[in-house]
Amino acid sequence: MDGKDRNSIKPGMEVEIVLKKDQRTGALTTGIVRRILTKSANHPHGIKVELESGQVGRVKKIM
Repeated sequence: MDGKDRNSIKPGMEVEIVLKKDQRTGALTTGIVRRILTKSANHPHGIKVELESGQVGRVKKIM
């Protein structure tokens, strides 16, 4: 499942995100969602979240 719809992502879920610094390479980082940062219902590049590790990026895949 991709991470373009806000209502499909909840805190505590395991996701793969792309960090801002990795946007060119597309390298993914796995983690647990702490909070959802995007306010709109959907976003074409993925919903922006903060992981429990403090990293911020856009969701590319929901595990």
